[in-house]
Amino acid sequence: MLSTKGLYSIAQTVRLRAKELGDDTLFHFEDQTTTFSEYHSLSSQTANGLLSEGIQAADRIAFLGKNSPIYFELIAAAAKIRAVVSPLNWRLAGPELEYVLNDSGAKIIFAAAEFHDVLMEIQSSLNTCPKIFLIDSNKEGTAHYRAWQQQFCDADPNLDGSADDPILQLYTSGTTGRPKGAVLTDRMMLALRGQEEGYVMEGWQQYSRGETGLLAMPCFHVGGTAFGLSIMHSGAQVLILAEYDPDQTLRLIEEYKIGKIFMVPSTLQMLLKHPHFDKTDFSNLQFIFYGASPIPLELMREAITKIGCGFVQMYGMTESGGTIVALSPEDHLPDSDDEKAILRMRSVGKAMLGVEIKIIDQQGKNVPNGEIGEIATRSVKNINEYWNLPEATKAAIDDNGWLRTGDAGYLDHDGYLYMHDRVKDMIISGGENVYPAEVEDAIYSHPHVEDVAVVGVPDEKWGEAIKAFVVVKEDTDVSADEIIQFARTRIAKFKCPKSIDFIDLLPRNMSGKILRRELREPYWKDKDREVN
Repeated sequence: MLSTKGLYSIAQTVRLRAKELGDDTLFHFEDQTTTFSEYHSLSSQTANGLLSEGIQAADRIAFLGKNSPIYFELIAAAAKIRAVVSPLNWRLAGPELEYVLNDSGAKIIFAAAEFHDVLMEIQSSLNTCPKIFLIDSNKEGTAHYRAWQQQFCDADPNLDGSADDPILQLYTSGTTGRPKGAVLTDRMMLALRGQEEGYVMEGWQQYSRGETGLLAMPCFHVGGTAFGLSIMHSGAQVLILAEYDPDQTLRLIEEYKIGKIFMVPSTLQMLLKHPHFDKTDFSNLQFIFYGASPIPLELMREAITKIGCGFVQMYGMTESGGTIVALSPEDHLPDSDDEKAILRMRSVGKAMLGVEIKIIDQQGKNVPNGEIGEIATRSVKNINEYWNLPEATKAAIDDNGWLRTGDAGYLDHDGYLYMHDRVKDMIISGGENVYPAEVEDAIYSHPHVEDVAVVGVPDEKWGEAIKAFVVVKEDTDVSADEIIQFARTRIAKFKCPKSIDFIDLLPRNMSGKILRRELREPYWKDKDREVN
């Protein structure tokens, strides 16, 4: 394993790895490869091109496209001149893209050709009149990225400054209200990667020279970007998928002898259900990292048993720069009879070295171990601000640097964190607090249930009643009453759903999080507020 000590900035890492590893492959993408030296040269050309376009330190540039090595070129180029890259969710509609681009003030947009038309539709409404480069073709009203890039020399501009300068602006999922621009620094993206003297990384955090990690999750989320940057920082290689596809993922795991991959529970479930799953050789796969949403215990057990590699659950968010809590492979014990071990598998793990976690009430006061409250965290990975939103920043981050995550959970006496749900998703029924994830976990254990989501709906007697939306497995038949009775054997009666709707597919965003707002909306649309 190559040393990472003292590497706090992306530009510094790109230079050093190019010097050390030169002709080693860094990126595999479709039928192309990029070496560490090529990455350094290409990003320097882009950096000089950005300077020629008048881009200065702290200026924003946007990327609208699926996963690609070009996205990481832009990050390295921006790092070399202290500009800021804002990757956009390519699934957004035109008005949503318009809002985010205007909010960021992006001066240049780098986009894939498939998004040309939507950009042309909103171009006249963009305040900064950004220049548009297409990364894979040349169309009217745009310039071709590669042709433009090749005009410039590959001499490193060497304009980088502090590792605490902003480098990325990622927009929150926006499941409620307008998305907010979280400003992330170099140090945040590379923190907890073994730079500090005396820091010893866990085995699952380490990469060997030549080892390959599969990047299949979208880079407009912090998990995808952080995964790719951490592998580059470690001196290993990244196999990039434009977007997740279970068939392609299974083939590449075997063909490229993938060592590590990051997934979300819904994509892991797709992998297990795929007809080629049982024919795939997983012998080189060391670890699967998973996170972004709670994973039902039964799904975890199935995955561990069938794949046979180490599993690491990760908890974090955009505002925390990615992972801050991890459940190690040693705590994944699907066949254990020990109640404590089984309980720990329901946790998201323990705080990583250098991260503080506490549980607070609505007034910000600490609550005792075992009591549910809001999860708060403090570390060098936390953002310092939301872009141009001082009030939102103040509401989320206190004067002592503690970030309120908006997630509900509790800590046990051994420091394991148990996440229940978003605080806003908590259901208050008859004066009792009910967290959807707890109910979902109980229902998911039913052998005929494929997927489930739980929300609160208005109820005259109880204020809110618990409603479940269930996807049943193929060729099975189960009634709502059967599921409710089954849940009552696992959780308290007041937590069980009062009603169940059977649906074909749950609405989720790109990170796999259930869009409960869409499920709730028909029941609350005539109410003044979503509290009854």
